[in-house]
Amino acid sequence: MDPVLTVVLILLGALVVLGAAILIVQMRRRPARTAPAPPAPPRDPFADVGEINGDPRGLRAGDMVEMGAERLWVRGTLRLSEGGAQWAEHFVDAGDTGGTGARRWLSVEEDPDLQLALWTGRPELDLVPGASSLELEGTRYRLSERGSASYRSEGTTGLRASGGMDYADYEADDGSLLSFERFDHGGWEAATGAPVSPGTLTVYPTSDGSGGSDGGRG
Repeated sequence: MDPVLTVVLILLGALVVLGAAILIVQMRRRPARTAPAPPAPPRDPFADVGEINGDPRGLRAGDMVEMGAERLWVRGTLRLSEGGAQWAEHFVDAGDTGGTGARRWLSVEEDPDLQLALWTGRPELDLVPGASSLELEGTRYRLSERGSASYRSEGTTGLRASGGMDYADYEADDGSLLSFERFDHGGWEAATGAPVSPGTLTVYPTSDGSGGSDGGRG
């Protein structure tokens, strides 16, 4: 065989082998195709998932809260602490600047689950805490918790910037709440309240910043 032709054939063979090697390397570098993600399962838009529309733990003065057909504005907040426990009381109104209505507030606690309650001041009640149970308007309330805490005041609360308070909480078998508080060694102030389901409350933040997480009284 012609030596020149032999060299040409060897070179062509080498080029074929080199091309095959390059093709194999490129195929190995190519990422494997992944199967498409399965579509999300259908969700019932009317299902009660118990989600919170906004985080009540971040409430602060200036925010708005909607519960059913009622809209309430946060006028001021008390940040309370007792030992390692923390919670908040947010004073609210429905925009009545006349101040003729009873004082109301929304308490936010984690004990350890998130607990919300809407309270109404009852200055007309001639009751003080101390007994293990109290009767009010045909309902028997039993003492559930009492203690002392320090507070910090934000916005309009009618209290000093900081101070101390005592509390005594009572609860009825039907879930109704009765509470007594006194601030800076003043007189006892009574209030009745009712638990608020987190899923029925919507928070509309209107102020800058984010509030910290408020814990329970312990």
